[in-house]
Formats: sequence, C-alpha cells, structure tokens
Amino acid sequence: MRLDEFQKKSGLEKVPVYWDRRYTKNLDQLSKPLYTVELEENVAITLRDGVVLYADIYRPKELEKSPALLAWSAYGKTMQAMKRGALPGSSNYFDHSLEAGDIDFFVQRGYTFVIPDPRGIGVSEGEFYGIYNPQEQLDCYDVIEWLGSDYPGCDGKVAMAGYSYFGIIQMLVAALKPPHLTCIMPLSYTDDYYQHGYYGGVANTYMSMYWELCPSHTPRLWSEKMYSEKELKERMKEVQKDPDIAIISYFNKMFNTWPPRYHTFYLDYLLHPQDDEFWKQRSAKFIYDQVEVPTYFKCGWAPTGRWSAPVFNAMNSKELSCVKRAGVMESYGGMELPYRFMNEECLRWYDHWMKGTDTGILDEPPFKMNIIGRGYRYESEYPLARTDFRKLYLRTFGQLRWEKDPEGALPPDSFTHRPPNITNDVERLVYRTDRFSRPTEFTGPIELRLFASIDAEDANFIVKLWQITQGGTRMPLCRTGSLKASHPYDAEKSDIGRPVHDHSRVVKVVPGEINEYIIEINPIGMVFDSGTSLEIEIKAMDNFEHQKEAWQGKLGHLGPIPSANTINYKIFRDADYPSYILLPVIPETPSENWLQPIVGSGSFSGSGNGSTH
Repeated sequence: MRLDEFQKKSGLEKVPVYWDRRYTKNLDQLSKPLYTVELEENVAITLRDGVVLYADIYRPKELEKSPALLAWSAYGKTMQAMKRGALPGSSNYFDHSLEAGDIDFFVQRGYTFVIPDPRGIGVSEGEFYGIYNPQEQLDCYDVIEWLGSDYPGCDGKVAMAGYSYFGIIQMLVAALKPPHLTCIMPLSYTDDYYQHGYYGGVANTYMSMYWELCPSHTPRLWSEKMYSEKELKERMKEVQKDPDIAIISYFNKMFNTWPPRYHTFYLDYLLHPQDDEFWKQRSAKFIYDQVEVPTYFKCGWAPTGRWSAPVFNAMNSKELSCVKRAGVMESYGGMELPYRFMNEECLRWYDHWMKGTDTGILDEPPFKMNIIGRGYRYESEYPLARTDFRKLYLRTFGQLRWEKDPEGALPPDSFTHRPPNITNDVERLVYRTDRFSRPTEFTGPIELRLFASIDAEDANFIVKLWQITQGGTRMPLCRTGSLKASHPYDAEKSDIGRPVHDHSRVVKVVPGEINEYIIEINPIGMVFDSGTSLEIEIKAMDNFEHQKEAWQGKLGHLGPIPSANTINYKIFRDADYPSYILLPVIPETPSENWLQPIVGSGSFSGSGNGSTH
C-alpha cells in the first residue's frame, strides 16, 4: 500500500510503526476526523453522597450522541487542554501531569472526551484524600454511570483513557464493575502500589511530586480515616525515630505540622513504610478476579520505577480472565507531552469496542513488543517459551563471565556508603562483560543473586544494568532494581527471574553475616550488537546526578532515601558464593513474529517519539 492510499483510507496522517498489514483490517471504517470540537465547561456531576464535581466535556458538535472517553486524574482538568506544542522532558515548561491525551484527535473522530476535577481538586467540592484512594475509585464509578445514564450527549458506552495516573486508576475502577464501562486502555500501569513507591522495599522521594502536581484546595491524609487522632500522632512520632527519616529536614516539616495538611500524600507514604492495607487499597493485583471489561495494557521498557513487570504480571494472571492485550511499545524515544504516540492504537481499540468496527486488533497475538535495537514483533507468551536463562557471574577484577570462578575462599569486593550529610560521593562496584562477538538478544525478566554482607542491621541495594556502546559509553536507558536488605525473600511465591519478598515485615540483618540477596531488575527487551558489552553497577544510593548543582527542590532529586549511617558492603563472588545475574537469552526468533509494515516492505525499527513508561 502507498502512503497516500493509506492516508485516504484511514484518515490518518502518519503510518503507525506498530501496525502490521496482516492484522490491520477495515481501514476505511476507522473513525475519521469529521467533527468540530465543542467545549462544555464546568458541567456539574452530583455524586452519591451529594458532593458536586465539575467536568470539562469536549464533544463532537455535529453529533447528538457519541461514545465517551473518561480521562480521570487529580492533576486538574483545565490544563489538560493547553496548546503549546509537544514538550520533551528537557523543556523548562515540561509538566508530567499533562497526561489526559490528545483531546482533539478523538473528538474530531466522533468521541466525547470528559475530564473532571475529582473531589477536592480544582473547582470541585469535597476533600482530597490522596491519589487512588478508595473514595476516588467510587467517585470515578459514579461519573461513569452519570455519563452512561444521565448525560444526553453519550450513547451509553463509556471507556477510560490516558497515561500514567490516568492509566493506573483504570483497573481499580473497572474492578467495581460500573455497568456502562465498555473497555479500558491503561497507557501506564502498576499492579502493586507499594512496590511502585517502595521498589524492593526501598523508600524513594519520587512520590513527593504529587504535592505540586495535584491542585487540591482541601488536602487530607487518608491515614486520618485509618487511625484516631491519638494513634496518628503516635505513629508520626514513631516513624520519625527512623534515622534515615529523622535526618531530612523536609520530612521534619511534614511530621511537625498539625493538623497534618502539608504534603499530605507523601506524609501518608512515609507513615506506611511496609506493605499494609493502605497500599492494598491502591493495588490492582488484589482485585483481578473482579475485572471483566476488555483491557489493553501498554508500557515501555522503563529504566526506573516498576512499570513493565506489572503489565506482564497482569497478562499472566489466571484471575484476570477478561479479554486482554499488551503492548511494550517504546524504547529510547524521549518523553513528549501531550501524549500522542499511541493515538492510532487507541483508536483501533476504542473503535472495536465502542463502535463495533472489526479493526483486526483482536486477531493479533497477545503481546506486541518493541525490541530495542531491532524493532516490533509479536509474542504469544511471557517469558518467551524459547528463552535460555543463563547465569552471568560476577568475577574478580570487575569482570562478568558466563563461567563461575573455579576457586573459593577469595577476598570479597567492597564499597562503603557514606550519607549525604558528610559527602556527595557515591561509591559503587562495577562489573563488565567482554565485548559481544555477535548480536545477542535479552528479552524477559532479570534477577541478580548477590552474596553480600553488611556491617549494619539494614541497608539498601541499588542495581543498574547498562549497555556499553562500541565506543565505551553508556546507553541512556538502563535496567534498575533495588532491595531493602531486611525484607525477607519468599521462595514459594517467586518464579524464575521474578523474585518475591515479604514487604509487610522487617527481619533485621545480622551484621557481618553473608546472605544471598535476590533482587528483581526491570525486564529487558534489547539486542546487544557485536562490539557492545553489558555492565552492572551496585551501590547504596542513587540521587539524580544532573541536579547536583541545583539548590532548590532537593527532596525530589534525592531518589532512593539513603541510609543516615556509614555502611560497609562486602560482595562475594567465588566458587563458595557464586553471585550472578540471571539473563533471558533469546537464541532466535521466527521471521513471522516480526511486524510487516502496511506501507513499504521490511520490518520497522525505532520507537517513534514516546515515553519510557
């Protein structure tokens, strides 16, 4: 098919890099950009308890009724429609909360696009109890049912749309089974919200950003609903006894404001350092059996945080038995917002379920992946059945080898963590392979099995896996993992490459004792070309280096919260203690798995211009 023929049939300007001519059907029936965008501003929606929310509703002017897309977050409705070009993360104007999606793209194609201010946000009534709280989930249910039953411009079909916050909320609401919800498409997803904030049990300042992202006029702690005033005050005092928390002045402000109205969600975060009911209420993995609507999960090979593993977990869950698809769609492409990279795939999904058009999207195999360095292909399962899991051993002299050391009783490697109140230096250990002699693909889950001792009762392990170019530099997209040493391993629940720990309790480490720490590293989908090599970095602290000279906003730049104590780490890697990375080697891929382009010939490579999660 020629480009002009594709554009005429589909009504699209560009050919999506993730579409395959074998499965893309009825292009002439895709929704076309025929309609004018009309805004109904501050439409009142009354919730079951009488609280009134206000929504901005963008609708196709020429249609009396149309299916509705609900974009829900606590980021504020008005700014989602700002037009100032697509902004990369490097822009000083970049705002990660601009995540609702491309309003005009969908409204012009016959969809109503609805963005409310949730309870306690923007101009809506009520109090805001933090992101994804149970009340917010019920409120979203009520808005879906109001759209499906009471809003005259909706034809009765409602789907959910959006990226990041707008994506994560979708499964939580779908589990409540609002009758008018037709399908969902979370463009970002996490199944375990404790791990999202405490990856491997390691606290992180990442979630402090919600204070600036969520424009609440009446912020409240969810913990106020969980504890009496006396219990809450006691808990705040108890958490402050942790020396890692007590040393940070930003935290001191949060704990010593009463009533607790400053940095409310992050204060909630700090009050729940172990996995408990607070996190379970926000974690979709506990309600999979209650989700029935068709679901398309999207993620990227995220370098930080925990974005891609949850999608694979959901796809493999027997409890989640609905129609489901997954797209691991991006790689090195820089983040740009408003988010448009998935517009065309969203249109195929929504047109199928909302308008009854057979777009061919259900004919595709369940997994579509962008393998970094090669391009897009389909897979039928994850981990791939043809995976050859191989052990890459840590060796002396900073080497990584496929063979373990034949000798035992070798002296360990070591590094010392020193806290930020005495130095900016971050010590680390680095191990690297020889250059690969031929292209080698790693696709699937990764784990590090590390024999180590520490001279403290607890410590953080931070791990980064890098691709080293032929010129010796690091590619910008790494794989990361972390683990709190005191959080015990659960062998029964673990699977190959997917270790599970009990984050609900703390088992203090015996100082000086050699233990095996099994650390999840973000899944990978990457080809290492000949002349490149693989490197693993082990450390205890990982602040954002590019912000080192900044004086403002230091809290958000801290990353994983470091220990306030000096800690010595010893890493063992010999025949007695064979530390290794378990890597998913893919020996070969059938040619039919690779996407076949709609326009031109060959298979696509590259990622388009999208986000890394």
